[in-house]
Amino acid sequence: MIEPTRRLAEFEARYGREAFRQLSYAEALALFTALWTEARAVGAGSGDDWRADLEADFAIARVVNGLPPHA
Repeated sequence: MIEPTRRLAEFEARYGREAFRQLSYAEALALFTALWTEARAVGAGSGDDWRADLEADFAIARVVNGLPPHA
């Protein structure tokens, strides 16, 4: 898991400015709309328990790292 640091935050902010600098307002709005539509389609933020969604990922991580099933 990546631990958030000031350096990571600065990198992400710089990347966001540089990667999307060429977009016009209309293009940026269209991109935001598409991302919002996709998030709603997959149910992001639906209020479900997000920890339950991660249980399978945790189980695989425990196996890969040689930990007991419920470490």
